[in-house]
Amino acid sequence: MKVEEVAPPVDPSTLLAGAQFMDAYRLEMGGAHLDARCAAERMMAQAPRWVDALLTLRNVLVAPFGLKTSGDAPHAPRDIIGIFPVVSETPDRLVAGFNDKHLDFRVVIDVAAAGRGQSVTATTLVLTHNWLGRTYLAIILPFHRLIVRAMLRQVAA
Repeated sequence: MKVEEVAPPVDPSTLLAGAQFMDAYRLEMGGAHLDARCAAERMMAQAPRWVDALLTLRNVLVAPFGLKTSGDAPHAPRDIIGIFPVVSETPDRLVAGFNDKHLDFRVVIDVAAAGRGQSVTATTLVLTHNWLGRTYLAIILPFHRLIVRAMLRQVAA
C-alpha cells in the first residue's frame, strides 16, 4: 500500500486557528470499510518499535524543558488513542491532540469512500507559541514525515 503526500483536506481555522504547519498523507485501500476511530486505533494504538524508541528518546530530551511526555496523565482518564487525547469525533473524522506551552498539536484522521475501497488521510496541524516550539518542530519534522507514513501503513495491516 502506497502512502502519498496530499493537500490537507481540512480547514485549519476550525481545527487549530493560526496553525503555522500543516501536512497530510493518504493511504488508499481496497475493500476496507473502517470508521475514523478504527482507522485511528490501527494507526496510533501500537507504534512500530523504532517509533517507540524515538518517542522514548524524545521524552528524555524534552523532560528538562517541562514539556509534556507520553507518560503524562494530568487529569482523570479520558478518551485516548495511543498517546493522543481525542478532541472530537464523527464516523468520518477523528481529531486528536493536545496543547502545551511550546506548541499545540492536532492529528486529524479522515476516512472516505474511494472506488471499491476507502482512503484514510492523516493530517497534522501545529501552532507554535515560542522559540522552543519552533525549534522543536524544526528538529522533529524529518522524523514526523517518516513516522506518519509508517503509522498510516498500519491501517492497512
